[in-house]
Amino acid sequence: MERRGALKKLTTAAALLAASAAPYGFSALLSPKHAPARNKAPNKAHRRNYLRPPGAIKDDDAFVSACIGCGLCGEVCPPRCIRFHARDGAASVNTPYIDPEDKACILCNKCMQVCPTEALTETPLDKIDMGLARIDRTACYPWVDRGICGACVSICPLGSKAITFKMYNQYRPVIEKGCVGCGLCVEVCPHPSVPIWIIDRPAASGATRKV
Repeated sequence: MERRGALKKLTTAAALLAASAAPYGFSALLSPKHAPARNKAPNKAHRRNYLRPPGAIKDDDAFVSACIGCGLCGEVCPPRCIRFHARDGAASVNTPYIDPEDKACILCNKCMQVCPTEALTETPLDKIDMGLARIDRTACYPWVDRGICGACVSICPLGSKAITFKMYNQYRPVIEKGCVGCGLCVEVCPHPSVPIWIIDRPAASGATRKV
């Protein structure tokens, strides 16, 4: 009888412990583990790990006000690169964004064509401004003489207008003024630290400067 009573007490204690821990486990499941943020690395000024789709209103507050969260841009996106803010979004909930490290924009223009508001407007390819790519020359394989890569140059949909190899050194990439910030170079970069990212164009010290 004593053994049965002890077992009963242990069972009751285990049940109480599980019940008390349940809210914490449940809240952990609900918490946004990968909430997109404007600045992924504060030590790199204006570095972003998400972009608005092409043709988006440049002022983000105005974009949020114009977007009705219909989701059509995501439905028509061929590479499925467009995601939507959820619990992390606050006022931006249901608005679209692109994380180029995971899947970048291919500049197909479909999202701009289908948007029912002025949040996204059809824009000529060379006028799209999602940002400007920036290369960290202290980490890029060719720039630190750890091999020849060229993945970013090969994938760029705008070719030499946006990214080329450094003159007189035919394997180190440099960003040109024609870059529109689609992020394809970020997606394909093989370096684990991703030494290429997108910044807001006004933050660049001279948009025509090679970076």
